[in-house]
Amino acid sequence: MSAGPDTTATAPATAPRSLATLSLAGFVALGLPDGMWGTAWPTMRHTFHEQVGALGVLLVAVTAGALVTSLATALLIRRAGVGMVLTGAAVLGGVAAALLVSASTWPMVVVAAFFVGTAAGILDTGLNVVVAMSGRVRLLNLLHGSYGVGRALGPLVVTVAVLVSSWRPAYGFLLVVEVLMAAGWWSTRSSWNGARGSGQGLARADEVPAEQGRALEDESARAGGSRPMPRLVVAAAITTFFTYTGFEVSAGQWAATYLRGPAELSAGTAGAAVFAYWACLTAVRFAVAVPRATPPPVLLVRVGCATSVVGALVVWWGPSPGVTIGGLCLIGGGLAPVYPALVTLTPHRVGLVRAHRVIGWQVAAAGVGGAAVSAVAGLVLQHDGLRSFGPFLVASGSLMLVASVALELLARSAGASRTVRRGRRAVR
Repeated sequence: MSAGPDTTATAPATAPRSLATLSLAGFVALGLPDGMWGTAWPTMRHTFHEQVGALGVLLVAVTAGALVTSLATALLIRRAGVGMVLTGAAVLGGVAAALLVSASTWPMVVVAAFFVGTAAGILDTGLNVVVAMSGRVRLLNLLHGSYGVGRALGPLVVTVAVLVSSWRPAYGFLLVVEVLMAAGWWSTRSSWNGARGSGQGLARADEVPAEQGRALEDESARAGGSRPMPRLVVAAAITTFFTYTGFEVSAGQWAATYLRGPAELSAGTAGAAVFAYWACLTAVRFAVAVPRATPPPVLLVRVGCATSVVGALVVWWGPSPGVTIGGLCLIGGGLAPVYPALVTLTPHRVGLVRAHRVIGWQVAAAGVGGAAVSAVAGLVLQHDGLRSFGPFLVASGSLMLVASVALELLARSAGASRTVRRGRRAVR
């Protein structure tokens, strides 16, 4: 397929495809460390003589780093350009991996976790904004599917490393990946910089329906005018991202600990189960991205949230390890389309002019939610025992479901109000 005419002025015709491929690889690298923490933790904590709940300290450090950089990414892109910013993210990720490989004390691990977060905040926010603004809905789903590939591979990498020697070689592998990504971002920096975060470097006219483009342009014009920011919609969106990622991360981070505890599974089997969780999340995201006519994003959010809560109930019930693992897979498959669908809906709900900022806020909220809710899960498991894993998943999943329903209702109400106001102006 040929690139849209608006991209040929800034990059060769092959640039959108090569940049898209590099973006997918970048999100695989983004998912790797997120998938490694939970599986590495049972052995890592013994290395540094830490309690089970201390994983929450690492997740808070990751969140702090991600929060700082995700809120500043838009400014960094305007100043230095997309290519340089993404290169910097890979360098920070490499520094973090090197620290983890060589860490001799617990504080060094915490510092490394902070750098993991700073790298993730830049990469996650930067690519989400650029791809969302390019209008490539299918690429956005593929992007998050690639993240799932990384998260699914993370537990396997750690499991192999632990079975061979220890958890440290897994982070040596991550270091190699980050070095390769830094080279890729650096070599394509001129193509990225042509867009300066507008998404033009990735835009393809054949993936953006004309009706969608006109609707977004009209909405952008209205958002850029005197219409106030739909604060309740934005607040509900931020809450939904917070609760969604908290649910997703808690299930993935603590599954191995639970399965090796009350379920009495071996390290290899528990690692394979966590892999299955992320593999289901990834497979469904790719399945949604394959057809040209994807289901409506609102429908994907509804069905996905409800399905994942059912999966949490199955985990709580868990009469056998096999059923518990099946429940985890149901959670992963249900959650799969939710995040990309929510990002896709953002420009429609707040307008293109505001989407840059709001997507950044949403990604920041997702990072905070992933660490905060998972940290709370660690405290609950430490205080009430590992068998509280299932009830905690049901509670966090239910909060996500309520937040998503509230967001849909508020967005619908705000859209109806705008329609009424436009009708009144037309009558006048």
